[in-house]
Amino acid sequence: MFEFEVPEVDYTQYSNRQLVAVPLVVLGLALAILGGWYLVTGAPVSPSIDFTGGSELTVESSLSQAELRENTFDEPVVSVQQVEGENRYIITFDSSNLESIEETARSSDQMEFLGSGTTSPIFGQENQRLAIVGIGVAFLGMSLLVFAMFRSIVPSIAVVLSAFSDLVIPLAVMNLLGIKLSLGTVAALLMLIGYSVDSDILLNNHVLRRSGGFYESTYRAMRTGVTMTLTSMAAMAVMAISATIFGIELMASIGFVLVVGLAADLMNTYMLNVTLLRWYKYEGVKR
Repeated sequence: MFEFEVPEVDYTQYSNRQLVAVPLVVLGLALAILGGWYLVTGAPVSPSIDFTGGSELTVESSLSQAELRENTFDEPVVSVQQVEGENRYIITFDSSNLESIEETARSSDQMEFLGSGTTSPIFGQENQRLAIVGIGVAFLGMSLLVFAMFRSIVPSIAVVLSAFSDLVIPLAVMNLLGIKLSLGTVAALLMLIGYSVDSDILLNNHVLRRSGGFYESTYRAMRTGVTMTLTSMAAMAVMAISATIFGIELMASIGFVLVVGLAADLMNTYMLNVTLLRWYKYEGVKR
C-alpha cells in the first residue's frame, strides 16, 4: 500500500519571526488585492450572475465554445458550458436583455434555440445575503468549537487566523485569474473552512494534549495532516483538470479554489499555527 513519507522539518533552525513572516506577508498581499479590488469595482470579489442577475440560453450548435463566446452575440458572454449532448451548450450573460439574446439565437443558421432563463437582481441579492450569512455562521461555529475544545485564547486564535487566511488567499487569486464568485465557489470556501479546522485541530490536539515534546508532537501531526491535505489537493486537481477539458466551468472553478486553499492551509498550519503554538508553550506561559 502506498504511503506518503512526510519529511521531518527541523523547526529549531527557524525563529518565530522567520516562520510567521511568510504566511503573514502572503495574507497581507491577499488583503491588499481584495482591498484594491473593492476600491476599483465596489466589491472585494467579482460576483457571478448568481449574485448580480443575468440570463442563460440553451442552444444546440456546431460552433465551438470559443466561437459561441467571441463572435456570435452582441451581449457579453460570461461562460459557455457544454451539457448533455456533444453540440448542446448553456451560454451565460451578465445582461438581462433576454429578448435580444433570444432573437439572435433564433435568427442564427448556426444554432438551434432550446430554452432560456433569467436570474433577477433581487434573487441575486438574496443569494448574496445567504452566502455571507452561511460563511459567517460557519466561522462563528468554528470559533466556538475550537474555544470549547482547548479553553485557551492563543490556540483558538491560531485556528481562526489560519482559517481566515485559507479563505482570503483563494479569493485574491480568483480576482487575479478572473474567476467570479458563484454559489459553487462559495460552497468550495465553506469546504475550506472544514479542511482548515481539521488540520489545525489535529495539530493543536497533538501538541497540547498528547505526550511527547513539542517537535515530536508536531511531526506526528504533520505525518497525518500533510498526507491528508496532499491527497485532497491531488483529487481536487484531477477534478479541476477534467472539468476544464470537458468544459464544465463551475466544477473547474470549485476544484481550482480548493487546490489553492489547501495549499494555503499547508502554509498556514505548519508555519503560522506552529509558530503561535510554540510561542504559547515556551514563551506565553511566562506571561
